[in-house]
Amino acid sequence: MASTWNGSQPGEPKPLDASKSRDMAATDQARDSLGIVEHVSERSIVRKMDLWLLPFMSLMYFFNSIDRSNLGNAEIDGMSKDLGFVGEQYSLLILLFYIPNGLCDLPLNLLTKRLSGRIMLPSLMVGWGVLATVQPACKGFSGMLVVRLLIGAFEAGFFAGVVFYLTLFYTRAELGFRIALFFGSALLASAFSGLLAFGVFQIQHPTIHGWMWLFIIEGGMTVIFGLIAYFWLPASPQSSWFLNEAEKSVASIRLLRDGSSQVGEVFDIWACLRQWNNWKFFLWCIISFTYPVAFATTANFLPIVLKSLGYNTVLTNLLTVPPNVAGFLVLLAITYSSDRHRERTFHIVGSLFLSLVGLIVLASVNPQVQVGVAYFACFLLASGAYIPSCLVHSWHNNNNLSENSRAATTGLLVGLGNLGGILSAATFRTTYAPRYIPTLIATAGCNLVCICFTLWLGLYMRLENSRKDKEQGLVLRAEDVETQNLMEGEKDPHWRYFL
Repeated sequence: MASTWNGSQPGEPKPLDASKSRDMAATDQARDSLGIVEHVSERSIVRKMDLWLLPFMSLMYFFNSIDRSNLGNAEIDGMSKDLGFVGEQYSLLILLFYIPNGLCDLPLNLLTKRLSGRIMLPSLMVGWGVLATVQPACKGFSGMLVVRLLIGAFEAGFFAGVVFYLTLFYTRAELGFRIALFFGSALLASAFSGLLAFGVFQIQHPTIHGWMWLFIIEGGMTVIFGLIAYFWLPASPQSSWFLNEAEKSVASIRLLRDGSSQVGEVFDIWACLRQWNNWKFFLWCIISFTYPVAFATTANFLPIVLKSLGYNTVLTNLLTVPPNVAGFLVLLAITYSSDRHRERTFHIVGSLFLSLVGLIVLASVNPQVQVGVAYFACFLLASGAYIPSCLVHSWHNNNNLSENSRAATTGLLVGLGNLGGILSAATFRTTYAPRYIPTLIATAGCNLVCICFTLWLGLYMRLENSRKDKEQGLVLRAEDVETQNLMEGEKDPHWRYFL
């Protein structure tokens, strides 16, 4: 929307009166003669991006999630027995996966900024897809470990890369729900993987076991869609094949109004790291390290937890479907509400509390005795564990107006989240079977820590916004100020945090 302090210099704002701040909303629909387009045209552009870009990104992440979580399905079919695993080797396979998966996020996301998502995202997809098809050729733990480490490295940059990529297309008020639509495919992938595993495990072959067919089929489909992605994905809105020239201009205007201080920033490594000397960055690191533990527990071990209910392999895979479908629906509802109300803090805290309740219930009951209660707890866990992945990374990107800085910060924070998965894998030992109480307690503890730090950061932002409003004698919200006018970021007197 139009600025109310045109001509003022950074650090020397022209005072705004309350009536002007209330009138800002009107300028959002009727923009000035320099340019700008009607609201109907803007909605048309968003629809095009939702139609041509978002479903394909969701499909790509769908295969990312399948290749990440199918290890649990393969284990149920006897992978460890066929490969001669002993002791804690299966748990170690999961744990070590998170090391390259966490360490490679930052450099790969910097490459995504440098080379564009059009090149990097398909390349990563083809890489992990090829490696997934190689897994059935492994003859033991060492071979499988090498392949899984390489898969972890290739998959590392994908989620962070897509989150950054979407910030180049969608405004701050659109980002959370769009990340959820693409990320929600992880929940559907878990459901689909269970259904596919159910079918594949019926294949009777003397040398190629069901879990091998699972890796071959899912890896092959990943490679095919990765190759298609080279031709489908644009590098930015300005090079989108589904937008005309006028729409490309409007796409830039949208982002300058509510997203970035500058569109198409040239890659600059020092600009990438500029935000890291802020004390709040430490809070972001703690939040990003702790929230994914519940996600990892749910994704990797939900089939094993369900197996503890006493059902056979086939039915266990089918039982993974309803909790993940329910989780997908809750994810869409919560993120839509978050975008609509432009609020992140309490939506994140609510989702963390939801999964926390599920963890407490699972740790408190005997699944083999109280089957219905334990299964309901799985619904709570799946409904809450996935939401922070969307809203946390929407939130820090909403408060970061530099493309370079968003690329680096998203890469680092997603990497920390992947390393946080080690906490889940390290405590989910086979010796704790069948109830895995230490894992559930550790995961619940991480949820509590994340709730505390999220509230700390969110309340600080609210107090800081209120302080500035009181000093300036007006009420401003984040959406009342065009982001192109905030070249100094948080130092600008008109800056307001996206809460």
